[in-house]
Amino acid sequence: MSYRLPAIVAALIGAVLLGGCQTAKVLIPPNLRPPAEDDGAALKLARQRLQQATPCCSSFADFSYQTMLPWQPQKFTLGSSSMVANLDGTHSYFLAFRLPTHAKLPYRIALKSELTGRWLHASYLFAPTVVLLDDGFQPIGSQNIGLCEHMGWSDETTGAFGSLTITSDKARYLLVYSSAAQQAGKTYWEQSPAAFSTKATLNMNSTGSFSVPHGPDGVLWIGMMNTTYAKAVDNAICGKPAKGDGVLNTLRTSLPLPWSSADKTAAPATQKSGSASSGSP
Repeated sequence: MSYRLPAIVAALIGAVLLGGCQTAKVLIPPNLRPPAEDDGAALKLARQRLQQATPCCSSFADFSYQTMLPWQPQKFTLGSSSMVANLDGTHSYFLAFRLPTHAKLPYRIALKSELTGRWLHASYLFAPTVVLLDDGFQPIGSQNIGLCEHMGWSDETTGAFGSLTITSDKARYLLVYSSAAQQAGKTYWEQSPAAFSTKATLNMNSTGSFSVPHGPDGVLWIGMMNTTYAKAVDNAICGKPAKGDGVLNTLRTSLPLPWSSADKTAAPATQKSGSASSGSP
């Protein structure tokens, strides 16, 4: 009777697996499971860590501008191991660059911020503020860079993109940090949840869009604009598009149908022929 044991064991295993398949409706990969902790825990910790750091610089002349602005976008990581500035009463990690003196004006600088966090719904972005300085370290312009989302076919073309145009021949140095307004802001993000059907769909609304908060640290790419980044910047999504009347209505307005114009020209001809026939003997 011992030869029946394997068959019995196999039957029991099959029953267990069948029952498990009935109770477990969807298997969610680990990278799509929601975080066990609070969604904003990482962001709160990052902000707390920044506030506790001791600033090194509080005026534009205090920074070291030895690093040349890269000739194409290069990756920089801003975080707990970075120096901290105190500008206008706000703590921020920063980057400082020398600008090329022989570049033809105007020229563009590309910036890209990567999402910080493994789980998209709990991620945040480093939103840059840029200050242009002259050779005496005096500011000649500052700007909070608006970030726009672009989902490309590679990591290079995916992220939150922005750009800066240099038009002044007095610009010698570039300081990059994150102002209080930037750190308190958000960036529009569009992500279709159609590919998922569980609670792991990032808790997004029905339109598949939401806002990513800005944080104090993260990965920032910066450098002279190249073709790849220019396409991403120029085609990025900066906000929710306005609702239209639909593709068909737009096409009817832009491209009138041929028979509609024919009807307009045919109507007078019909009336003319009718009047001629009524006047004939």
